[in-house]
Amino acid sequence: MNGDGSKEDANRRLEWATLNMERAVVVSETTKGDGNGNAGRKAPISIVRLFLACMVSGGIQYGWALQLSLLSPYSQTLGISHSYVSLTWICGPIAGFVVQPIVGYYSDRCTSKMGRRRPFILAGCIIICLSVLVIGFSADIGRRLGDTKEHCSTFTGSRWSAAAVYIVGFWFLDFANNTVQGPARAMMADLAAGQHGPNVGQAIFSLWMALGSVLGYLSGANAKWHEYGSLPRSHSSPFVLLCFPFLSFAESCCWLIRISISWLPWLKTAACCDACANLKGAFLTAVVLIIISMSVTLWLAGEERLDKESVDTSGGACSAFMDLFKSLKNLPPAMFSVLAVTAVTWLSWFPFFQYNTDWMGREIFHGEPQGSGSKADLYEAGVREGAIGLLFCSVALGVTSFFIPRLCRKLTSRVVWSVSSLMVFVLMTAMVVLGMVSMKGYRPSLAASLSGPDHSFKGGALAIFALIGIPQAVLYSVPWAVASEVATEDGGGQGLTIGVLNIAIVLPQLVIALGAGPIDGAFNKGNTPAFGIGAAFALICAVLALILLPKTRGVSNATVMAGGH
Repeated sequence: MNGDGSKEDANRRLEWATLNMERAVVVSETTKGDGNGNAGRKAPISIVRLFLACMVSGGIQYGWALQLSLLSPYSQTLGISHSYVSLTWICGPIAGFVVQPIVGYYSDRCTSKMGRRRPFILAGCIIICLSVLVIGFSADIGRRLGDTKEHCSTFTGSRWSAAAVYIVGFWFLDFANNTVQGPARAMMADLAAGQHGPNVGQAIFSLWMALGSVLGYLSGANAKWHEYGSLPRSHSSPFVLLCFPFLSFAESCCWLIRISISWLPWLKTAACCDACANLKGAFLTAVVLIIISMSVTLWLAGEERLDKESVDTSGGACSAFMDLFKSLKNLPPAMFSVLAVTAVTWLSWFPFFQYNTDWMGREIFHGEPQGSGSKADLYEAGVREGAIGLLFCSVALGVTSFFIPRLCRKLTSRVVWSVSSLMVFVLMTAMVVLGMVSMKGYRPSLAASLSGPDHSFKGGALAIFALIGIPQAVLYSVPWAVASEVATEDGGGQGLTIGVLNIAIVLPQLVIALGAGPIDGAFNKGNTPAFGIGAAFALICAVLALILLPKTRGVSNATVMAGGH
């Protein structure tokens, strides 16, 4: 009996430590009075209140979309070499692997008067707001710390103090994002349990993330954040015009903020020209939206205080980590196959996540982040166009997610996974070819004369961004579903499944973050080497999926619209 009890305690600690690592599925195994389920919530709430209580996920995703679309290009304007941009993103997988499980462990045991999840959401949102302000004003702070006094419109060198400030803000931002995301998703599962069920809760969570993602990419495409009175130039796109009734919500939310921002004399400074001022405006808007969404969530998500007597404080977060790694030896053989294919899949995807808008600015628009005059303007125009492409990608992802369950039931999950990887191979190969042709083979004598994008190339690039949203929907749902089904068939724990799958996602990201930049620098061909490597891994994954994966037909009930480590 005592032996069984000890084993049960160890399993429960493992579940607690890994619950909040989840990206596409949240498993909520609720029990009364043990601090692991419904003890942290009040009586069932209405669907409208449940919807509004999850608003913070939309605000956080708005900021994440800006981070994904704007910060790699912005870091290069401060002097961070293209070869080392990938190193600034290494904090993402580290935060996803370390911060989320630790925060999840302690949020399950939090006995604050505010409840279990809300203290972490409040703290994380405050750090996010401070971090984006540090990033937005990094150029001005760097000037105060000793960077050049030359006006930004003529200076093309490096600003190392600003770059250091930017990196500090970036790392804090990534860690804060992970601090909020896990408790927010767990709180949604707590609130939805019983009356509405976890599927409804996670669908609402995904809907808010989709809304935040679309509005964030739309804001990233706006070149007039330091002005007001007109719509962004991106609204001239036929696709965006079709969606205008929905997207006008962004203008309604941000119009007054934009007016206020335009009255601030320090938005555009000697250290911060148009592109930097636009980044400030977008991030200041993110601060306002995060504060509003956080306040609504904290107000409506009625958590009850957890009873201290029901909290199991044995072990600790470090012990739970050890339990996770020790449990790897007990995984069924089929799970190791899932982990291997998942790792190769993420090796193929990370170059796109890291360099998407930079590729548009460099290879398609022929700009330079530290170029002078027209070259810098072309690069910024390309980055904004890339943000519109990511908007298309998010919409395609959302639409595709509705068809994935039916496709998996009809074709099996491994076929869907393989086809999606094959599609990534084709699209990334197309990006390599398009970039090489657009840059005239990177021959200096020919590339120097390039000015502005070819309209056919720009259209092709936007089409690639839109189409890549289809396999991205598979990336955010099918691997989790396959792993979950394998665990169910072999009697494994779902928490363990989430934990080990997270390892298979984090390690490849670390490899690419460490290796992509130096490889690009060695070949001196812009983003082409990284996308070529991604295409090769995608082709390998398409083959491995058919050979190694078991035949399953399940699929996740909730797709993350634009998340990631």
